[in-house]
Amino acid sequence: MKGNFIKVSAVVLMGAVVLTAVSCAKEETLDTNLVHRDQDDQKVVNLFTPVEKSNPNAENVARTAQEISIMEAEEKLDLRVEYRSYTAEDYKEKTYDDVAIDRVRSNMDDVYLLNPDTIQVLGAEGQLADLSSLDNVKNLREVVKEGNTVNGKLVAIPQEVVSYGLFVNQDMFDDYDLKLPETPQDLLECCRVFKENGIETPIGANRWWLENFVLAQAYADLYNGDTTDEEIAALNSGEAKYSDYMRAGFEYLQELIDRGYIDAETAYTYEAIEGEGPDFLAQKTPIVMAYWAAANADTAYGDVDFNLQVIGFPTKLGQMPVVSMNGYGVGINAEHLEDAMDMMNVLMSDETLQTYADTNQVISPSKNVKVECRDALKPLNAKIDEGVYVLGSNANMKLEQWGNTCVIVRSLLKGASVDDCMEAFDELQAETLQ
Repeated sequence: MKGNFIKVSAVVLMGAVVLTAVSCAKEETLDTNLVHRDQDDQKVVNLFTPVEKSNPNAENVARTAQEISIMEAEEKLDLRVEYRSYTAEDYKEKTYDDVAIDRVRSNMDDVYLLNPDTIQVLGAEGQLADLSSLDNVKNLREVVKEGNTVNGKLVAIPQEVVSYGLFVNQDMFDDYDLKLPETPQDLLECCRVFKENGIETPIGANRWWLENFVLAQAYADLYNGDTTDEEIAALNSGEAKYSDYMRAGFEYLQELIDRGYIDAETAYTYEAIEGEGPDFLAQKTPIVMAYWAAANADTAYGDVDFNLQVIGFPTKLGQMPVVSMNGYGVGINAEHLEDAMDMMNVLMSDETLQTYADTNQVISPSKNVKVECRDALKPLNAKIDEGVYVLGSNANMKLEQWGNTCVIVRSLLKGASVDDCMEAFDELQAETLQ
């Protein structure tokens, strides 16, 4: 059961951050390098990533934030980064995660761009180098270090923090003199008013992101108290049960469904943004959920005809962003280990991270790097800056969170009871401990 749940985690997360889990048509043996190294004396670092390097003659404006950052590291360290990229035609029925794990275990590259569940697996196996000794680690936000530490070692570092929240139509709230919800009860009351005034489904939802409601309720206390490490240790040992944390979130989600504030049947069929997005843009639905970048992208919610506000998910502690992140890891037995670590240190410098944040308009992993965000995102950004958040993915938790919670939420949408969902978590935890 555990394997089936975990396989979807990359699909869910990578709608936000470029790593997509896809099947392929052409078989390629693992030991076939995708590029060949020039025979010269220049220092080289091999990078495995889902994207290819741009044409050397391309204008800088066409380059990605990732590539611009890599170019800065190349210049500062006088080295060359060789891209070894994953493409659909290179592997048959293997996801990016599958291939990345195989390559790390086989010491095929130096640096790898990894999804959270992959970081968790490889970190637990001791396959990734400890990055905590890098000079620029001191500048990282605590959320970054918490989410990428496995067995006391910082095994991966992202270039951006992906934050999820509620996207709300402030104009529709103003029409009914409603304040933006802080607590679960506040949200229920807002939905009641919308429903009574003819808005059929107050919350537009899809089959991927409803777990944010659950995660926010489940872990608000855990991540915003003084016993985070102790509670995670208890979960990892089996002394505490994940289901005890999750139950309140699932019961709340079931209440939203029972009251007709979320259409479970429709949500199960909707893809992220593509499903509920049109009604939100047409101002038929006042609330949807999405990630930070959706407010910047004109193809999503970056160009709306109303006052858009992005807030955290309502919890008993107030509005709570849900945070996830992928990250760069270095193979413990990397051929060019020292140069790879030097490259990582440059990538994590405030200077390089500022370039990345300015290019992509994202939340930086460095607490020193600020980015001018749209007004709509300022409420969510303020919470992150205050250190108020819930981790949707945490490599230090032995039971993978994002994908497993997503799939069990989908069971709820299909009619499973809350007790059934809690039994599924208990089974997963038992399998993890075994």
